[in-house]
Formats: sequence, structure tokens, C-alpha cells
Amino acid sequence: MLNTAIGIVQEEGLFKLWQGVTPAIYRHLVYSGCRMTFFEVFREKLLKTKQNSGPVLWKSVLCGSLSGALGQFLASPTDLVKVQMQMEGRRRLEGHPPRVQSTWHAFRKIIAESGVRGLWKGWVPNVQRAALVNMGDLTTYENSKHFILTHSTLKDNWVTHMLASSCSGLIAATLGTPADVIKTRIMNQPTDNTGKGLFYKSSIDCLVRTVQEEGFMALYKGFIPIWTRMLIFNWSIIQNR
Repeated sequence: MLNTAIGIVQEEGLFKLWQGVTPAIYRHLVYSGCRMTFFEVFREKLLKTKQNSGPVLWKSVLCGSLSGALGQFLASPTDLVKVQMQMEGRRRLEGHPPRVQSTWHAFRKIIAESGVRGLWKGWVPNVQRAALVNMGDLTTYENSKHFILTHSTLKDNWVTHMLASSCSGLIAATLGTPADVIKTRIMNQPTDNTGKGLFYKSSIDCLVRTVQEEGFMALYKGFIPIWTRMLIFNWSIIQNR
């Protein structure tokens, strides 16, 4: 991770570390707002538990997966633009012509070439990733917090939230990184005139070929920055609770 960051700064400049920050902000506004809203609604409907009892595991898994999948489906266009913008630096260093110039240029270009449906390119692995991440994140958070409160003298405060969110971030990154790798490769692959990918036919095809050609651990490329991002994001939410 550090070598990659240093290489980007040396070859492209410091501010290229924030390449794609605009669609990333849009994505978090849509994704985070929707997934937490959906989770709260699902939790009220499904996670009704008796006082001092923990949430039922299968209900937590269901609520977390559904809320993440729905939120990510709505936010998938912004994720697609973010991925394409973040790859521009590498493309230019390789001698390829620029593909997009700004966030709105990327949106317009995708719609002009593939129609509105083109904005949901790669939505299947994207939704799969979000379901896995939220299954690990939201589910583990609820159960970790309950475990800490019932097996320690800690109170329900920011320390408990920090510990629980650290556990949930680790599980979420472990479950979601393979899907994140697949999602990024599918979203960034070139397509033909009909919008079909030239490298991978589907998320399963990408998964199989990645393991066959690069080994199983290739599915965990970027694990550390993904986990770090989740920790910072979760802690920032806690500080504003």
C-alpha cells in the first residue's frame, strides 16, 4: 500500500491520491444514507429482541446483506465513475489517451456510449460485494457490541463502539475484498460495441480466471487499504453519533 502511494505521488503528484474523490463523495452520500436507513427499517421489523438479549444472528445477517445490496445498487453508477477516474493516471502513464476528464464528463460519456443502463455496468459483483461487506460489518457490529457489554464492565459509550467497529471492519474486509477485486476488474475492463466485456464474461468468470492465473491470494489485493478505509469510516460515524 505504501509503495503504491509513493509511486502515485512520484509519478503523478500528491493530489492524484484524491483522484475520483467527487464521485466517491456522491457514492457515500447515496450508499451510506440508503444502507443505514434500510438497516434501521429492517432492524425495527426483524430484529425485535427482548431486553438484555442479543440480536438473532440470522436476522442480523439478513438485515445487513439486504440493506447493503439495496444501497449499493442505487449507488452503483457513482462507483463505476469513481473506478474509471481512478484508473486514468495509470492509463496515461501507459500511453493510452484519456478516457474521462471529470465526473460529469464520465457520466455523459457512459450514457452516450451505452445508454442509462450502462451506468449499472458491473452492478452484480458490486451488489455482491456490498452484501458481503454489510453482512460482516453491520451484523458483526451488533453482535460484537452485545458481547462486549455482557462480558465486560464497559458501558455503552464510544470505547465500546470503537472496539465493536474494529471487529466488524476486519470481518467486512475479509468477506468483501475478493468481491471488491472482481468488481473493480469488471468495471474497468474495455467493452465492445454491445457493451459486453472483452476480458471477463461475468463475475464468476473473473473469479475463476483470477485464481487460475494469479493464485487465490490475488483476491485479497488491497486488503490493508480496504480495512483501513472501513476503520476510518466507521470511527468517523461513531464520533458524530
